[in-house]
Amino acid sequence: MQSYDVVIVGGGIVGLTVALTLATGELNVAVVDAQKGGQALGDKPELRVSTFTLATQTVMENLGVWPLLAHNRLCAYEKMSVWDQDSFARIGFSHDEVGQAYLGHVVENQNLVRALWMKAEQSEHVTLLAPNKVRNMVFGQQESFLTLDDETMLTARLVVGADGANSMVRQNANLPLTFWDYEHHSIVATIKTEMAHDNTARQVFTPTGPLAFLPLWDEHHCSIVWSQQEPEAAALLALSEEEFEKSLMAAFDMRLGRCELVSERKSFPLKMRYARQWVTDRVALVGDAAHTIHPLAGQGANLGIMDGVALAEQVIKIAEQGKDIGLTKSLRAYERWRKTETVKMIATMESFKRLFDGANPVQKLARDIGLSTMNHLPKAKQKIVQHAAGLGGELPLLAQHKLTKQAS
Repeated sequence: MQSYDVVIVGGGIVGLTVALTLATGELNVAVVDAQKGGQALGDKPELRVSTFTLATQTVMENLGVWPLLAHNRLCAYEKMSVWDQDSFARIGFSHDEVGQAYLGHVVENQNLVRALWMKAEQSEHVTLLAPNKVRNMVFGQQESFLTLDDETMLTARLVVGADGANSMVRQNANLPLTFWDYEHHSIVATIKTEMAHDNTARQVFTPTGPLAFLPLWDEHHCSIVWSQQEPEAAALLALSEEEFEKSLMAAFDMRLGRCELVSERKSFPLKMRYARQWVTDRVALVGDAAHTIHPLAGQGANLGIMDGVALAEQVIKIAEQGKDIGLTKSLRAYERWRKTETVKMIATMESFKRLFDGANPVQKLARDIGLSTMNHLPKAKQKIVQHAAGLGGELPLLAQHKLTKQAS
């Protein structure tokens, strides 16, 4: 029987962030995951990428993770451009509007997982149990008991569910879930563009869904996230590469010239999920285990990372006070804080989706006027870009400024 303060189920970006933050408080942590996360990057861009805000970068710097990233595989985007297809509505944002060198980074998920994993391996307070899976989980009054596939038995005062949208931890703890189907599928792929992307993140709203071009480390490569209604997504996936490229260029108004598909295409159904309860005795949820949102603003990973840091900081505070880190009443402050931030984001994403959904002439005119007006209001634009860069809202301490002492 191996005993830990915290066992984290899920060794992805959010789970490892929780582990490393807890390690700063010298809590002993185990991370269980079905895969090892230290695999090297391939020569070609990875299919799954995330946009990381300045606040997320600050977290990674404070944890000592940022220097371990493959920096030749990062793209710092300096501008954002958003427009409505076949109309005059457009709005642009620049790093100058918030006095920063850039607005954030586009990072391949595997690049960050690898860096987090390497840092976790260096920590005396983190034990990585992978590849492995949780077979059984029982929550007791004083501690939780977990049995892994290899018969390893663990105890913990707190179990953290960082195991994704179909969280086993959430299901075992019987935490209720609200969800609805966006009736969209998200197509992701890597595209080579004729024109350089100029370190700009671009998004066009079409009648059937938004299309984003995220700049990658090579100036002529972008990662696309194309959210389409289910029938349109299926039709696009069924096209030949040449026909898909033609459809892509037409949807994107040829902004970067000819587009060439240089990867496989994958599609993911989009659902909004929101756990109505994030904590109970011995259990806390973070990231996709607690919520999933529409990817049109690229904030899902940032939201999950802030969950993880906020939970870890709360647990450290409880431990320093000599209290039980696994009790619901001790974790309520974390739940209230992060549920509030998540509800705001879900509401914002739903409003954007409804505003840009469809080609109703009256609705289209209203959003055209709204976007164009907003583009000429500097203070309003500055507020939007501050939130997009992760400089707004209530942030965990680790995300607020660069600390002088890094995590061990």
